[in-house]
Amino acid sequence: MTITIKEVTNRRLLREFVNFPFKLYRDNPYWVPTLRSDDLNTLRKDKNPAFAFCQAKYWLAYKDGKIAGRIAGIINPRYQERWGNAYARFGWIDFINDDQVSQSLLSKVEEWAQEQGMQAVHGPLGFTDMDPEAMLVEGFDEMGTLIGIYNYPYYQTHLEKTGYVKDTDWIEFEIKVPAGGVEKIKKLAEIVEERYHLHYLNAKNKKELLQYAQQLFELLEEAYQDLYGVTPLSQEQINTYIDQYLGLLSPEFIPIVLDESNKMVAFGIAMPSLSQALRKSRGRLFPFGFLHLLHALHKNNKGDLCLIAIRKDFQGKGINSMLMTSLLDVFAKMGITSVESNPELEDNIHVQAQWKHFETRQHKRRRVFIKTLEKQQVP
Repeated sequence: MTITIKEVTNRRLLREFVNFPFKLYRDNPYWVPTLRSDDLNTLRKDKNPAFAFCQAKYWLAYKDGKIAGRIAGIINPRYQERWGNAYARFGWIDFINDDQVSQSLLSKVEEWAQEQGMQAVHGPLGFTDMDPEAMLVEGFDEMGTLIGIYNYPYYQTHLEKTGYVKDTDWIEFEIKVPAGGVEKIKKLAEIVEERYHLHYLNAKNKKELLQYAQQLFELLEEAYQDLYGVTPLSQEQINTYIDQYLGLLSPEFIPIVLDESNKMVAFGIAMPSLSQALRKSRGRLFPFGFLHLLHALHKNNKGDLCLIAIRKDFQGKGINSMLMTSLLDVFAKMGITSVESNPELEDNIHVQAQWKHFETRQHKRRRVFIKTLEKQQVP
């Protein structure tokens, strides 16, 4: 048995890098593919504005001449500047159940990280926290989501054998949407709206919503800056995310709360679940994949909660009740009966307190691992 590691150096190898999970998870009923075009745009240096300051390398592992695994190594200097840690990241990691394959891939990232003067490697992480992150360690028999990474149970064992330990965990909930909403939340929303002289944006179309897109990302930076691994985004990255994501959703799935000066106080982003549509499309928009996605966006009984952000001077004042009231109305209108919370840091009790009025099930857990690198010997 021969294991060979090859760096991805051209478009053909990059396509093989992106396509490998489609072979590895072909028969898995819970895996949800990403859009191949999105992955290619994220990983290409000429498409992703993160490459203005990030370094990245990708490798494929071959066993007896066949692709058996993949991994990305990433260094984001903005992470180092904010957090003071000389850490490299690994991401886009997938491999067959073979210790030699996984160890060879991780060793390649560690070797590269040491060459760049890094003190540790952690992941799975992307270029920014807007990319999928954290390895699934519980909930392997639950349907994946667009936002979360799905992986086989053996991944965790392989990492731990190679010296990686837990750095932090995220947990996820399935939340039942109550018929008629939650009266306590509605009443609180009315009180908060009146007390602080707030109002909803009520964007009638995407053009009106996009006028607030810049404020949305500025608020996101303020609200999330102290959470694990979050790094500031460049204006070019913000523009890319606006084009890539905000234009996809109906404004009613993005409730925005404004103050008397029409400055953004809070926002939420939710969406109908695309999990089944992505499985049917096999990660391709064409020739027919976009039809599955369009159908899911307009007819669905499941939803995803993606983001909630509240301005710091309004945190702890019940503003989230306004966001939840708006979203519950949208869910009821569409016939959505359950939603996925998507990842929440396990110690973020303020976020988890939002679900106390709902029937919930904590059904997934995912983890970022870390390994300290040995100091290189000076000759």
